[in-house]
Amino acid sequence: MSQHIRQPAVAGMFYPAEPARLRSMLEEYLQQARTKLDTEQPVPRAIIAPHAGYVYSGPVAASAYARIQPAHARFKRVLLLGPSHRVAVRGLATSSASHFLTPFGQIPLDRAAIERLETLPQVTCADQAHAMEHSLEVQLPFLQIVLDEFVLVPLVVGDADPHEVDEVIEQFWDDQTLIVISSDLSHYHDYATAQRLDSATSKAIESLQPDAIGYGDACGRNPVNGLLQFAREHGLHATMVDLRNSGDTAGPRDQVVGYGAYLIQ
Repeated sequence: MSQHIRQPAVAGMFYPAEPARLRSMLEEYLQQARTKLDTEQPVPRAIIAPHAGYVYSGPVAASAYARIQPAHARFKRVLLLGPSHRVAVRGLATSSASHFLTPFGQIPLDRAAIERLETLPQVTCADQAHAMEHSLEVQLPFLQIVLDEFVLVPLVVGDADPHEVDEVIEQFWDDQTLIVISSDLSHYHDYATAQRLDSATSKAIESLQPDAIGYGDACGRNPVNGLLQFAREHGLHATMVDLRNSGDTAGPRDQVVGYGAYLIQ
């Protein structure tokens, strides 16, 4: 298999391309999020975080990542799943890359784990699905800030049912692996409508109801629903720690995008 490095596609657009600016922005978001931390709450094994430009969704994503930071040395691997925005994908798509690059440097992929995954019928290798996909990329600088060294298993999720995603998550449910699901919520409604829709989606996530979340409710519906299916089967709990939209963070309120941060433990 050819070894190559997946280059950043949205650095300088969704987040700063300069390492110092990027670090400063992330540290500010995380510091704001830490002021709301419940220190009694255990570190989650899985999170759901949004993936828009940082000025819009970064503060909400930080609300989940700040809860991970206390276990920075524990997690040695990250299973990262996000929706495909540009390429039609059947099932889940791996990458043949050896590393993913961000302004903070290279993240090695867990090639052995990826090759095991590719034996599942719903998993294929599709570099074109990863090349321009932002849903995974925008999570990487957060992970590099809050964790020590780790290896990555990145999966772009296309047309996959909850059981197909659940089966993949099952392979990685251990104390040293963090599961990250990348998803925004509703898109381009007025502020009040978005609040109503996103509140309903949040309730569905917290009550572990994968059948209640449609494509208009969350662009990452398929990976989210797979995680909810897994959580139901394993007696886990989902907790919302932040729910805002672009009208709250950095944008106008006539057409907003919703963002939520959730912990699964």
